[in-house]
Amino acid sequence: MEANTRDTGRLPTAFLTPGSSSFMDFLSEHAPEVLPGSRPLPAVEGAVQAPHGTTIVAATYSGGVVLAGDRRATMGNVIAQRDIEKVFPADEYSAVGIAGTAGLAVEMVKLFQLELEHFEKVEGSTLSLEGKANRLSTMIRSNLGMALQGLAVVPVFAGYDVDREKGRIFSYDVTGGRSEEVGFTAVGSGSVFARGSLKKLHRDDLTEEQVCTVALQALYDAADDDSATGGPDMARKIYPTLTVISDEGCRKLDEDDVSALVRTMHEGRLQQPNGPQAPLT
Repeated sequence: MEANTRDTGRLPTAFLTPGSSSFMDFLSEHAPEVLPGSRPLPAVEGAVQAPHGTTIVAATYSGGVVLAGDRRATMGNVIAQRDIEKVFPADEYSAVGIAGTAGLAVEMVKLFQLELEHFEKVEGSTLSLEGKANRLSTMIRSNLGMALQGLAVVPVFAGYDVDREKGRIFSYDVTGGRSEEVGFTAVGSGSVFARGSLKKLHRDDLTEEQVCTVALQALYDAADDDSATGGPDMARKIYPTLTVISDEGCRKLDEDDVSALVRTMHEGRLQQPNGPQAPLT
């Protein structure tokens, strides 16, 4: 896209011409070089070492849905960052949790945020939750070239469906394939252990506080068995992030609230190191 070299203060013509409601389509036409999928890939041998985000869990409850993420990023066997943010609001009623190559994932989330905002400004209305999930699927597919070189991005998308009046969760594979999850899901290196925990603890009638506790328990179980997943760091006061999405919108729980839930859970783990047990019925 050519810059406006005149000193009139006016935007380039491209910004003033009616077009697609998709921001990605706009970039594809006027500045394709800034899209991740359009960048030339250098020839590499072996796996590319880059910080990776690890475990994200999502779970529905009676009033909506919760997204939770641990705070550790790893690079091989090294802890690259102890306090990375992995859950981001997409718009007023949805959020994205990232797993995979951290830098590319954050860039994808920012582009997704712009995509939703651009659609709303052009169309004068918001996409349905399913429409948002489809847009994210297209963006993940555009990263396939990077994924084949080991730089995969595998997010979880969750939101409150104002039409159906309930929380919904969508998971993806590296090709952009999309699946709607019922009740809960987990992605990342600790997802197997987190999903096993969620199977035993999740119920449809949970309150907001209860589902947040269940998400924290699942992350704790993931950290217990997966070295790439970080558990609560009590010494540094680094705790998992919790984002609640309901009919009131998307909000991140503040540190004091998360700290209180983590400390209550930690006290219970001192008595039962393996965590709460589900009844055999």
